[in-house]
Amino acid sequence: MKIGIIGLGIIGGGYAKALIKYGYEIYGIDKNTDTIEYALKENLITKGYTDGSDIISNLDVIFVCLYPKDTVDFIRKNQNRFKKNSVISDVSGIKRYISNSLIYEKEDYEIVLSHPIAGSELSGIKNSNEAIFHNSNFVICPHKYSTEENMKLIEILAYQIGFGNVSYISDLEHDKILGYTSHLTHAIAMALVNSDPQESKTEMFIGDSYKDLTRIANINEDLWIELFEKNKDNLIKHIDNFINELDMIKLSLRNKDSDTLKSIMNKSSNQRCDIDG
Repeated sequence: MKIGIIGLGIIGGGYAKALIKYGYEIYGIDKNTDTIEYALKENLITKGYTDGSDIISNLDVIFVCLYPKDTVDFIRKNQNRFKKNSVISDVSGIKRYISNSLIYEKEDYEIVLSHPIAGSELSGIKNSNEAIFHNSNFVICPHKYSTEENMKLIEILAYQIGFGNVSYISDLEHDKILGYTSHLTHAIAMALVNSDPQESKTEMFIGDSYKDLTRIANINEDLWIELFEKNKDNLIKHIDNFINELDMIKLSLRNKDSDTLKSIMNKSSNQRCDIDG
């Protein structure tokens, strides 16, 4: 099988490292010449291209590992080049935008909307590591032209990459849930770091709790502005809910209401335990 990976960054580079071990022919396409040279030197890809328009028509599966808008632009630009019956999959953290932009009618190729729920605050192929996928969650979002055969193919590849669980949900449900589990958490991390009064040397008093909560505040602003803005309705609702929860804590403190404060803490402890099973 010939697999193309468009964009050899954290996700694309990790995919390449994992999949080439299974004997697939991996064709990397990245506009950065240094990235291609590194991938070839480290034997992460079979061949590499900075353009790739000549190889696209020979690829059986293509993973488009780009920002959401760039993903849409790439697929639109190359839709007449894709091999007949090939499978094109994305990695975007928003799905309704992708489906609304690309899923109009049945094509000679099939788009399988997917999202690897894994990542890093680092960037670039040199920081890519397939270990970030191990036992992580992977989501596939069926649409009206999806086929069981091609969704199953992407599921198999996801497990080979190292993902521990593959789920199927609609694009609408995906964006609603990820607005909470991913987009809101990044907004909270940003707000926490930016709320530092800087009245003293904060770094001298930081423990694991602060580090854990703010790791993702070291953010790729270009990517996350896209994700926030293209999922703004869901994110705003989640931010409002979060503010309400903070207000309840603040009100409990202001009213010296230890019982309510204890109830809030017990609720969060129980719900966190449920997540771990």
